[in-house]
Amino acid sequence: MTAPTGTDRVAPQAAPPRTGESDAERLDGAVRAVDAPDVVFALSRHGRRTVRSGGTGPPPPTPRDRLRWELGSASKPYTGLLLAHLVHLGAVHGGDPASRHLRPDGGPAVGPRGPITLTHLVTHTSGLPPLPADFYPQALPRWGSDPYGGYPPSRVVRAFLRSRPRHAPGTRWRYSNFGVAVLGHVLAAATGTPWEALVTDHVLHPLGLAGTGLRPAGPDTDATGYRSDGTATPPLRTGGFQAAGAVRATPHDLLTFLEAHLAPDGTPLAAALHEVRRPVLRRGFGHRHTHTLTWFHHPAADGGTMYFHSGATLGQTAFLGFRPDRGAALAAVCNRRHGPDNALIATAHSLLQDL
Repeated sequence: MTAPTGTDRVAPQAAPPRTGESDAERLDGAVRAVDAPDVVFALSRHGRRTVRSGGTGPPPPTPRDRLRWELGSASKPYTGLLLAHLVHLGAVHGGDPASRHLRPDGGPAVGPRGPITLTHLVTHTSGLPPLPADFYPQALPRWGSDPYGGYPPSRVVRAFLRSRPRHAPGTRWRYSNFGVAVLGHVLAAATGTPWEALVTDHVLHPLGLAGTGLRPAGPDTDATGYRSDGTATPPLRTGGFQAAGAVRATPHDLLTFLEAHLAPDGTPLAAALHEVRRPVLRRGFGHRHTHTLTWFHHPAADGGTMYFHSGATLGQTAFLGFRPDRGAALAAVCNRRHGPDNALIATAHSLLQDL
C-alpha cells in the first residue's frame, strides 16, 4: 500500500541468474541489483534458509535481517488468511453481504448493483475504487509524509456505506486498498473483536510470528524508509486502512509465514492455508492470470506455479512469494520507495521464477 496505489503489478523482468550458482550467490547478486541503503533477500528451500543483506548505506545498528520492514500491500495475504480461517471457524461466510455487519440500524444489505460480499472485497472484485473519493482532499496536504493516518476507521466505513460502485460486484477486477480496508472492519464488526486483535490471535500467534507487528515500534526495531533523494520517511500510519497495509515483519518471520503456505498440514491454520492457495478467479488479457483469495497466481517459466504479492510504502518496498513445486519461499525488502529506479520487485520476481 502506498499513495495513491499499491505495487502489485510485476515490473519488467530482471536478468535471470546464471546456472550453477549457489543460493547464497544468487541472493548476493539480487542484493547488489537493488539500489537502496538497506536490502535483504531471504530464501527457504525445503526448510533450509539462506538470508543475505547489504545496501548502499552503512549497516544500521540492528542487523538488517533483524529489523521489521513495512509490507504495505503485501499485508493483504495476512488479512486474506484471517478471512479464510474465520470462515473455517464458522464466524463469517465469504458470501455474507459486507454491509450486513456494518449497518447499526440493520438496514438493507443490497446496494444498487447487488451486494458486495466478503469474497468480493478480498479478491478486488467489489467494484469499489482504489481509495474513497473523499480520501484525496484530506491526504494531499501530507501526501509525502502521512496520507493515510488522517482517515480513521469510522470514515472508511461511512464511505463504504455511501458508495455506489461503477460496476456490479463480481464482474470486474480492480485493485482496491479501500475494499480490503473495509473487509478488516467487517471482520471486526462480525466478531466483536478489533482487527488488530483478530490478526494477532488468529494468525500471528498460531504461526509463531513474534517478529511481526501492526504498529511502529521505533528505529531499533523497525527499518527506516528513504525517498529517492535520500531523506528519511516517517513510519507508516495506516489510519482506517490497517487491513490493507499495516503489517511490518522481520525477513525471518516473512519466511516463517511463507513456509506455512508450503506445508499447511503442520500448522494450526491448515484449512485456511490450503484455501488461500486455491485459485478463485481469472483476470487480465485473455484471462491468463489467476488469483486466489490472497495471492497473485501465475505460471512459472518451467511449467510450475508461483504465488506472490508485493507492496510499498512511502519509503520501503517488499515482495513475498512461494513455489510449492520447488518447496521454495522468497521474501525481499528494501528501504527505497517503489519506482522505475527500484529493481527489488523485478529482481525478486525473476529469482522466484527461475528457482
